[in-house]
Amino acid sequence: MQNITLIQYFHWHITPEENLWNFAAKEAPRLGWMGITHAWLPPAYKSADGVNEPGYAVYDHFDLGEFDQKGTVRTRYGTKDEYLNAIKALHDNGVGVLADIVINHKQGGDEKEKVPVQQVDSENRNMAVGEPKEIEAYTHFSFPGRKGKYSDYKWDWQSFTGVDACEEDGSHCIFLIRNGYGDEWERVSGEEKENFDYLMGSDIEFRNPHVKDEIKWWGRWYVETASLDGFRLDALKHIDPAFISEWLDHLKDHFRKDFLTIGEYWQNDAGELKQYIDVTGGRVHLLDVPLHFNFVDASLAGADYDLRTIFDNSLLQIAPERSITFIDNHDTQPLQALESPVDFWFKPHAYALTLLREAGIPCVFFPSLYGAKYSDKNSEGETVEIEIIGVPDLYKMLITRKELSFGIQRDYFDDANVLGWTREGVDDKPDSGLAVILTNSQATSKTMELGKRNANKVFVDIYGGRTEKVTTDENGVAEFFVNERYVSVWIREEALGRLA
Repeated sequence: MQNITLIQYFHWHITPEENLWNFAAKEAPRLGWMGITHAWLPPAYKSADGVNEPGYAVYDHFDLGEFDQKGTVRTRYGTKDEYLNAIKALHDNGVGVLADIVINHKQGGDEKEKVPVQQVDSENRNMAVGEPKEIEAYTHFSFPGRKGKYSDYKWDWQSFTGVDACEEDGSHCIFLIRNGYGDEWERVSGEEKENFDYLMGSDIEFRNPHVKDEIKWWGRWYVETASLDGFRLDALKHIDPAFISEWLDHLKDHFRKDFLTIGEYWQNDAGELKQYIDVTGGRVHLLDVPLHFNFVDASLAGADYDLRTIFDNSLLQIAPERSITFIDNHDTQPLQALESPVDFWFKPHAYALTLLREAGIPCVFFPSLYGAKYSDKNSEGETVEIEIIGVPDLYKMLITRKELSFGIQRDYFDDANVLGWTREGVDDKPDSGLAVILTNSQATSKTMELGKRNANKVFVDIYGGRTEKVTTDENGVAEFFVNERYVSVWIREEALGRLA
């Protein structure tokens, strides 16, 4: 019996000097000890901006920090050898590895080509603007630094569905490429912007059979090269879901292996997320974006937020088996385009609600464990210094999840300002079981049951600073306490040694 626990092992502003791959190798024993079962690592391939970008501006999928391209051999995070060494260290400590799969677009083409296009309206991608014409765009990718190693495929304008470019007056425009594959955008899930196939750069054309073969070959090569255990799929709402299913099935059939697959479909609508899960036949778990925004709202409203509604309209509520719960990520951290951080005081509440309950698969964010400092420009162009403080003693919740968070769950969601629940524990996990109580208001208490398995047991608070001991009665019932605007995690006294 094991709880799956993910960590997003990076944030947007990790610097090249920090050398993430070497840091991950060093930290691997600690991650395994805390109960992390899978690490989602950032895009490991060469960016169009070299080491100056986190990897989402993909230039060459086959360059994992091996070739002198875009002004560097290494990527932002290190060299190929360091990457593979980090994966080995994680595997040696029982931590699987998810690769960040960015296949929606490519950037940083090597040469310009003449491309037949149709400009479209930025807010209605199905609406033509002006007449068809020919432009010059950087849509030819020959990867001269790699010299055909691993793949000799050369990407050209027929490999792409659309590009962004500037007109002579300097205005920024989106162009549909008239490449012969229907001369329209690919079908995507959802109706945002009428069709949100195009996101950025040179948008990959999955109706081109040569492109499909190349992405499938790259997937096989990548899994074999890096011994991958799963994937995090980027920008899913901009990609034909039929190809995602086809690609995942291809890898599953080839390797005869199930890969843990999580996806980013950025939409604050659980119904739309569920629709995508259904369209892809349950192949993908999705980041629970609506739950993230519930956490944001709760953190900003304080005692005015009704905690009984914390799971309302979330993927966790309607499809818990496919929900990847998260508090923050690289897109929501301060100074990002999707900036929406959960306020610091509420992060322990949010982590308790994701790590210590039975439903959903939680994903811890790197700065929550390690903190982060960085600077970047805000929307006014001013440089701003940012510090993200790590969540206090988060490791205690992680180990509690690993060792003790099992068995029947009883919920006590009967108060707008106080939530509580218990896990009864299981016999094959000695001393397992726990009681959690959290509040967004005053210090308080709640009487809760843990079942007769926990009758006449002494419980102590290992997280919230309560110093009293609580003893259950003959039915496993006791009154548990919590401090103002905080969380308490009560475990059996004899289980304390498991946290050391």
